[in-house]
Amino acid sequence: MVLSRNWHKSGSVKDGSLVACAFSPVGNIFVTGSSCGDLTVWDNNMRCLYNEKAHDLGVTSCDFSSQPVTDGEQGSDCFRLASCGQDNQVKLWVLSFNSITGFEMKFKCTLCGHSAPVLSCAFSFDGRILVSGSVDKSVLIYETNTGNILHVLSQHTRYVTTCALPPNLPLLATGSMDKTVNIWQFDHSTYFKGHILESRSQSHIEDWSEDEVSAWLSAEGLTDLVNIFKVNNIDGKELLSLTKENLANDLNIESLGLRSKVLRKIEELKIRLESASLSIPDEFLCPITRELMRDPVIASDGYSYERTAIENWISTKKRSSPMTNLPLQSLVLTPNRTLKMALDRWFETHKK
Repeated sequence: MVLSRNWHKSGSVKDGSLVACAFSPVGNIFVTGSSCGDLTVWDNNMRCLYNEKAHDLGVTSCDFSSQPVTDGEQGSDCFRLASCGQDNQVKLWVLSFNSITGFEMKFKCTLCGHSAPVLSCAFSFDGRILVSGSVDKSVLIYETNTGNILHVLSQHTRYVTTCALPPNLPLLATGSMDKTVNIWQFDHSTYFKGHILESRSQSHIEDWSEDEVSAWLSAEGLTDLVNIFKVNNIDGKELLSLTKENLANDLNIESLGLRSKVLRKIEELKIRLESASLSIPDEFLCPITRELMRDPVIASDGYSYERTAIENWISTKKRSSPMTNLPLQSLVLTPNRTLKMALDRWFETHKK
């Protein structure tokens, strides 16, 4: 196919920058999201049909489900739309369009599972599953009809910036600022019935079954060890207690490098477990790295960041605010001494 160099149509919004766009499955509706938080709906001639203030601080992504839904309207093309934004929220909408009643956009619900800005969202092909990735480093998997969180994936170490699900395959891809892309595989039969295994939080790793340990190994790039762990009936409790002697003598893993990698991944798992149990106040976490701050500074957008993180951001992100996407009016960083004293007290209380 050869693409014409000529524009077909053009439209514009009054405020903010356009940061997201998506066509409806039948192509008669087009949605854009802006940095000021608006969702704008256009027809395919770029006539504005609807505008909604959807997300405080800005929209980051939007996606249509490819399958129509029943929403009580006869003769309508009804489709789900998901949007996410800097307000830490994912929102679900239903858009309908027919020749009698015209266009209508209904807000359905808000999904509030993330603790930081949500950067991406995507539907499964059948629309029954919705996935979102966030600055809080997690990927959440929701059941669309109920809004329930089915699973939490927390293997990424930096922002999760993108996610995607293929048609008719039980796979999920997630990409992150940690420079990795992870491919996840769900149980085939349960996925196509619209169900995913119930989530196990990081605070219950010791209760993991052997299958959940196998899923963790696959997610960490240790697929070759799945059969070895299954043969030796390694569940969550035994996983957390493994030593290099166990790996070498009981599991017969000959490679020193592989044994070291397994122990390193287990140690990372223990650290996440410990961090979750501490209930770290969100204001102590840098919005960029989502890690505890040691040298907090206030930027001109009014938010506090870890000094090295915001300095690196400014040098690589064209001097925009990590929280609002708007230009920073000044590059001056002011030490947040009040927050630093609170952090010092917290560290003193929780040090071992």
